[in-house]
This record gives sequence, structure tokens and C-alpha cells, in this order.
Amino acid sequence: MPDAAPLWAVLVMPVVLVAAAVATAGFDAALTASASRGRAGSVRELGARLLEPLQQALRLLVQPRRRTTAADTALGRIGVVLVPVAAVLAAAVLPWGFRPVSDPSVGVVWFNAMEALAWAAVWLAGWGPNSALSLIGGYRFLAQGLAYELPHMFAITTAALGAESLRVGDVVAAQEGVWFAVWMPVAFVVYLLSAMAMSFWGPFGHPLGRDVAGGAAAELSGFDRLVLLGGRRLLLVATAGFSVPLFLGGGHGPWLPAWAWTVLKTGAVLAALVAGRRLLPTLRMDRYTEFAWLVLVSLTLLQALVVAVVVLNR
Repeated sequence: MPDAAPLWAVLVMPVVLVAAAVATAGFDAALTASASRGRAGSVRELGARLLEPLQQALRLLVQPRRRTTAADTALGRIGVVLVPVAAVLAAAVLPWGFRPVSDPSVGVVWFNAMEALAWAAVWLAGWGPNSALSLIGGYRFLAQGLAYELPHMFAITTAALGAESLRVGDVVAAQEGVWFAVWMPVAFVVYLLSAMAMSFWGPFGHPLGRDVAGGAAAELSGFDRLVLLGGRRLLLVATAGFSVPLFLGGGHGPWLPAWAWTVLKTGAVLAALVAGRRLLPTLRMDRYTEFAWLVLVSLTLLQALVVAVVVLNR
């Protein structure tokens, strides 16, 4: 069983998460620039598009906070801050190759619990300003969570079932021969869908939907808005990173060191999730909820049954 990572890994981990979130913003901007290249007219304009995420962050840093009447400021700011905090705490069980920052006996459950914390945080961020628009965004995230959380929980539980352990290090060790994504494809695909939903990304962007003037972040400005949107990207990085030890063999791979395989696999999943924002259409929440409860829950339960039969017959 692998030992926990040294203290330096604990201190560096948040920095790595932030760097990965910045990289995803740059990749997202690059995709936007590439898609509009025919209309851009010049290399200078393409470069300006690539710098847009940095410019937006700098604008938010100097922008004054917006105030609303009878707002619960403390509650709203707690919700805003909890979004990136939940992402960092969830990432605490991610392995650096084979050595996790923290490897508790219930690491899989810990990750899911931090996702639930992020779920509550977004709702608090929408509730705090005492605004109808932000409240609608918060409740949309609750509805979205009800749709994705159950199949998501079954998906990660299936990986734990295949390893016969809730310890993330044991899940990685169980994939030394065959990755779980190979013989648990349904659980893997459902996990990726729920990763986008938890980060309210792409087709699941209703909590920040433009049709309700910004959703849960409608009344947020300045540093508060920057923290929430940055936390959203940290959630995307954390969920993408957790797919590697769960389904993609962690640090297992030929020639390269374990940490390099972890970085490459995480980068590939992140690239797929960022690209999915443009490849997948936005889904109506009521239709996705029906699809999740009737189809995804059934498929993940069937996948778990198949895995249980394989485990019992080893």
C-alpha cells in the first residue's frame, strides 16, 4: 500500500490545481480563437482572444463589489469561498502517480462528500444576494445536482467495487493490468458527464445561464465573481483528475514515470471536457433529469451488477 505524499506535496497541490485551471482557461480561449479564425482578420486579434481570460481576471480584481438590498453578505461570501475550498479538499485524495496527498480508507467517499459541499456552496452563493435571478441560478444547481448525483455516485462506487476498496490507492493498484475504463465503460462515461455537471460546464451551464442574466453569479462582481468562476474551473480540474485513479489506471503506463502518466491522462480528460463545451448542445434541465433518472441510473446499476459478478467469480 503506498505511503502518503510528503508535506511539500500538500503545500504544492493547491498551486498545481490553480495552474491547471489557468491552463484550461487558455486552452478554452485557444479553441474559441481557432473557431473564429476565419473571421478574426489578423494574428493580433487572435492573440487578443487568447489573452481574454487574463484580462477578465484583472478587470474583476479592480471591479468594486455590487451591493443588493437586504443581502445576507456573510452567507453569500461563505458560499463563494466554499466553491474553490471544496475543489481543493476534493483534490486532497488525488494521487501523484501512485502516492496520494492523503490516502484515507474512505477516500472515494471523501471525494463525493466534497462534491456535495460544492453543491451546497453554489446554492449559498445564489441565495446570499437576496436577488431573484441569483436565487433561480442556485436552485437550478440543486435541480441539476439531483439529476447527476445518483448516477455519479453509482459510477464511482462501481470503481470502488472493482477494487474491493474505498481507498484511492487501492483502486489505482487494482488497475495494474487492465484499466477500469475498459471493462466499466458505462460508469466511465457517466462519470465524465457528471464531472461537467458538477462544474456547471458546457451543456450543464444552467446555474450560470445567460437566459437568467448570469444565474447564481448574477449579483456577484469583483473579487467575489472571480473566486466563484475560478472555483468552477478548479472543480473541473479536480473531477477530471479523479477520473484518472478511478478509471484510467492512475500512474500505470510504460516507459514514463508514474507522475508523468498522471499528468498526461489528466490533461487528456481536461481537454475532452473543455472541448465538450462546444461539441455538446445545452440540455434542458427537465429533459436531462428524466434521462438521468430513467436511463443513467438503470445503466450504472447494471454496470455495477456486472462488476459485482466479476468480482465474486475471481
